[in-house]
Amino acid sequence: MQIVGELMTRDVVTLKETQNLAKADELLRLHRIRHLPVVRQEKLVGLITHRDLLRAAATHATDPAAQPLWAADIMTRDVQTVRPDTPLRRAVTLMLEHKYGCLPVVDEGGVLQGILTEADLVRYAQHLIGEQDRRELAAEFNA
Repeated sequence: MQIVGELMTRDVVTLKETQNLAKADELLRLHRIRHLPVVRQEKLVGLITHRDLLRAAATHATDPAAQPLWAADIMTRDVQTVRPDTPLRRAVTLMLEHKYGCLPVVDEGGVLQGILTEADLVRYAQHLIGEQDRRELAAEFNA
């Protein structure tokens, strides 16, 4: 049985809740990612997505007197998470049922361990397709 810890991205780009949205935008662009876990002393406290930034920018642009926004202002606080030992099938089901683009992976204490993204699952699908293609070619060769 595959588990989340085998496929998750471990080197996670994060944001502190006290950092501003310009920093969030910079990190998303620089690392070419769409999800930023927000942490406080390594513990997950929220999540900001590229879509969250776009929504905040559109709303903020209509108010010229608005103060700068911080990660804590727009992050989703009640984030669905999984543990590294969560069966991959369960994580994929959660992502499909709720249309999540990612699932942060935390330990028992809420410390961020990694993130499982759609891109991780596509890479895994690519691997499985390659394995299937090799088996089919081997079967044809041996026939």
